[in-house]
Amino acid sequence: MIENKDDQSLDNEVIEKWLENYFLDPLTTYYDQTQFRIDLYETDNEWIVEALLNDCNSSDITIYVEDKKLLITEKRSALSSSTNQQKRTRSIEFPFPIYNHKIKAAFHNGILEVFISKIDKEFGKNRYITLP
Repeated sequence: MIENKDDQSLDNEVIEKWLENYFLDPLTTYYDQTQFRIDLYETDNEWIVEALLNDCNSSDITIYVEDKKLLITEKRSALSSSTNQQKRTRSIEFPFPIYNHKIKAAFHNGILEVFISKIDKEFGKNRYITLP
């Protein structure tokens, strides 16, 4: 897939509007309360998605990248029955493709951090991101 416009050249106004819409969307607040909380941060070199996943192990978490979307799922056995599973999912749709960016993740003390590089490119396909 060839893009006409480099991701780096996205207008700051477009990014600011996207962030504003994301955080002001009533569904964002609803999902923060019913699924798990998500925060977004931007540095000069990367986007950081932070998810609050208390009382879970890294083996319970899957991270999937699909075109412009980052999908985080927590799936673990329910405490009441080992055959039932609880599943919570959040997705974030970026205003640009992220599947061709270098993405890494870390999970410590109930906080998942997903780092999406603004500079380094990788793979160029939909994929799962593994936790160390």
